[in-house]
Amino acid sequence: VQLQASGGGLVQAGGSLRLSCAISGRTSTTYGMGWFRQAPGKEREFAAAINWNGGRTDYADSVKGRFTISRDNAKNTVYLEMNSLKPEDTAVYYCAARRGLRIGNAIEEYDYWGQGTQVTVSS
Repeated sequence: VQLQASGGGLVQAGGSLRLSCAISGRTSTTYGMGWFRQAPGKEREFAAAINWNGGRTDYADSVKGRFTISRDNAKNTVYLEMNSLKPEDTAVYYCAARRGLRIGNAIEEYDYWGQGTQVTVSS
């Protein structure tokens, strides 16, 4: 499975961005998907997750109410809509996939990782 994240960029505080994660390879297998982020000098942290059919989602408290994760299985793509962005949201954002039906928020639960896309929020 290969994951390609895109959609990052530079935005002012209060602005919005939509990240996309294209899934290729063994897409016939069921995957839960997640978005994680890593700011400079900090550890990678969980942002949002969605289960295989989009029926369940989970968010970190820091992004709850501002970010929305969704997926289009017909297009093999997962999205992260980010609104009301803050400078502290600045990070490299990674999409990840985990085999199975369940949702997860821990790094070690994920089997595949994309290359990351940079999001920079200016104040």
